[in-house]
Amino acid sequence: MGNQHTFTEGNIWRQMVVFSAPIMVTNLLQTSYQFVDSLWVGNLLGAEALGAVAIASTVIFTILSFIIGLNNATLTILSQQKGRDDDEGLARYVNAFVVTLTCLALVLGFVGFMLAEPILRFLGTPENMLEEATVYLKVNSVGIIFLLGYNFIGTVLRAIGDSKTPLTFVMVAVGLNVVLDPVFISLFDLGVEGAALATVSSQGIAFLYGMYDVIRKGKVPFRMPTLPTRKEVGLILNLGIPSGLQMAVISAGVAAIMSVVNGHGPDVVAGFSAAQRLDSILMLPAQALGTAVNSMAGQNIGLRKWDRVRLITKYGVLYNLGVMLVFAFLLILLAGYGISLFIQDAAAVAYGSDYLKIVAFFYPFLGINFVLNGVVRASGAMYQVLVLNIISFWLLRYPVTYLFSNWFGENGIAIGMGVSFIISSLCAIGYYMFGKWRQKEVFKAAGK
Repeated sequence: MGNQHTFTEGNIWRQMVVFSAPIMVTNLLQTSYQFVDSLWVGNLLGAEALGAVAIASTVIFTILSFIIGLNNATLTILSQQKGRDDDEGLARYVNAFVVTLTCLALVLGFVGFMLAEPILRFLGTPENMLEEATVYLKVNSVGIIFLLGYNFIGTVLRAIGDSKTPLTFVMVAVGLNVVLDPVFISLFDLGVEGAALATVSSQGIAFLYGMYDVIRKGKVPFRMPTLPTRKEVGLILNLGIPSGLQMAVISAGVAAIMSVVNGHGPDVVAGFSAAQRLDSILMLPAQALGTAVNSMAGQNIGLRKWDRVRLITKYGVLYNLGVMLVFAFLLILLAGYGISLFIQDAAAVAYGSDYLKIVAFFYPFLGINFVLNGVVRASGAMYQVLVLNIISFWLLRYPVTYLFSNWFGENGIAIGMGVSFIISSLCAIGYYMFGKWRQKEVFKAAGK
């Protein structure tokens, strides 16, 4: 119990730094997962196998995005229960989430397994990659309950103020994946299927270890599953569906941006793709802070401690600006070297470096979105955050990037992205200051 924090009292600044740091490291390790897979598959099996894994991974990423969205609802509901010091309510909602998410995992796994090939054909998978991509997607679909499971345990722990224990689960999963990938791919001669089996096995072991750890030490009020009440399921779906859709909107928005990039030729596509891998690392602090303030604000909203919520927001924004500016400077200094880790073509490296140098200093504005949306989400205002994300990606980022790329050529992509970050942060600030999210009462509507 020593890793748990109650955020309704004490030094907010210290709590934020201590609580968010393990989340940043966890996110970094999660990001390395696909990187490790790609590294082994590309080196051991070649470009065609790497392409098959990349295509199948887009489907897996979409499912994972929805799961992350559902976990945001988990964080909001359970952190408010923790803040209210309602142990029975916390136990009931943990049970309700376990039953609901298990059913969802079984449905998603069945659909993914049965419809793997039709889904990949719909995505336009080349015939020479279709068989391997289908195998990779089928195996990952069978193991989706493990992916959902160990992510859920981590979210429950963060809701009650423990961000260190989930880090150990992810370290187990990533460490096993590094070891098992070459064993299954090369030693057992299973190819792409081996890469998928290595991923599912490592996630499964991490999930079982996580269950053993939290039950043995009594960190989470798990109990024998029972059917949840209609009100409990209703609240989970009412918050979980829009929260899941938020991530789907983001995924679709990223795909739309790629359609703009594709119009500028292969060098720009290659440079942009490599740059995306690096600036996804730059976004990790902002994502971690969004998760941290969601849990911290949620506990205080449960007790209606609005003064502490305001301080959490203020410190979150300041912390974001400081960390993101440091990361931006580092990225600018190392842009060329970082891009050349992924591609060697001189023109593509030059474009990727230019893109990062332009967009890097706009990312603190994107970080403001993560922090403010995290606070608003903590109140249960999921539909409002969904609308803010639709505005951010579809009314701002895609059209602005499209216009600027027409006006300024390939460098207009980075300028357009940056301008959209600024405008969307102003929208988030406006809703935080003047919106009605503070009036949201999750448990008054749902019953205790």
